[in-house]
Amino acid sequence: MTAYWIARGNVKNWDEYKKYTDQVPRIIAKFGGKVLCRGSDYKTLEGPENFDRYVVLEFPSMDQAEACFRSDEYQQAAAFRRQPGVAINELTIAAAGDTTPT
Repeated sequence: MTAYWIARGNVKNWDEYKKYTDQVPRIIAKFGGKVLCRGSDYKTLEGPENFDRYVVLEFPSMDQAEACFRSDEYQQAAAFRRQPGVAINELTIAAAGDTTPT
């Protein structure tokens, strides 16, 4: 079943952050991922505006989405983003579908 990475972030140091974003598209593609939204053009319709960057990626499965995140390649790239003062990030993986009880 299709799964999505949903990431929200605040970038504080774009020079260091770019070292991360330059590597990620290749890594995502390796795991069958596809960029649906990657950038800062957004509008908050409800709730607090805590983030200034939004990313949505589609993967063929939850397993592939998680494997991408846990891969050595992604973790090495993410190390640039995780340095103090570079960015704050929140990442959730969600499976496609509606499991709301009826």
